[in-house]
Amino acid sequence: MGEELSVGQVAAVAKVTVRTLHHYDEIGLLSPGGRTPAGYRRYRDTDLDRLQQILFYRELGFSLEEIAAILDDGTVSPTEHLRRQRDLLHARISHLQDLAAAVEHAMEASRMGIQLTPEEKFEVFGADYQESWETEAEQRYGDSAAWQQSRRRTARYTKADWERIKADGEALNARCAAALAAGTDPASAAGMALAEEHRRQITDTYYDCGYAMHRGLGEMYLADERFTAGYERVAPGLARWLRDAIVANADAHQAG
Repeated sequence: MGEELSVGQVAAVAKVTVRTLHHYDEIGLLSPGGRTPAGYRRYRDTDLDRLQQILFYRELGFSLEEIAAILDDGTVSPTEHLRRQRDLLHARISHLQDLAAAVEHAMEASRMGIQLTPEEKFEVFGADYQESWETEAEQRYGDSAAWQQSRRRTARYTKADWERIKADGEALNARCAAALAAGTDPASAAGMALAEEHRRQITDTYYDCGYAMHRGLGEMYLADERFTAGYERVAPGLARWLRDAIVANADAHQAG
């Protein structure tokens, strides 16, 4: 930029409050490199670079004390800072993918009417499980015949049943991911066979899933980002591959 900015200008550019910048100055985290004759703060390019670093670490949940220690460590080069930020971002992405997978499991379980204690739900479906997802699922599907049928079937399932169901689903997902990695056309006989196994798992476990309904589920795997994220965590591109396999399988059976 080459010019010094006032505290108000920096606040507008960085989308923080003037009070925040004053606080950073008061605690020595970000003291502007310049002052006007009247004593007003003036920020230079190096100050803005440091502010960018501060805001990055704040976004990742670091305390101001931790950020000060990181930025004031003279043994860390600018390149090392970038490498550290890259690693932190990868860790955050992985965490968010884990959360998305937990949402996917919980939404699927909620939609099917799981009958487990809260403790068992957390144990089977992960620590990020939220019971509020059950309410959302029932509001969306509660009036459907499939929901009612699923509720009747799953009412007798035990914790061991749910663990087996979860394992079977994960095993099928792994086979689909392997097919995707091998370049298998989702509309091929092998791709449609996996889609048919997916449909039969739903039918055998929850409710009678016809081909039209299965097609709708496939479309939901792309339309609902929580389902998409769950499949993408298994393998990038899997949500679309499975959806295409489901559609091809439905077309083949409905045409027959």
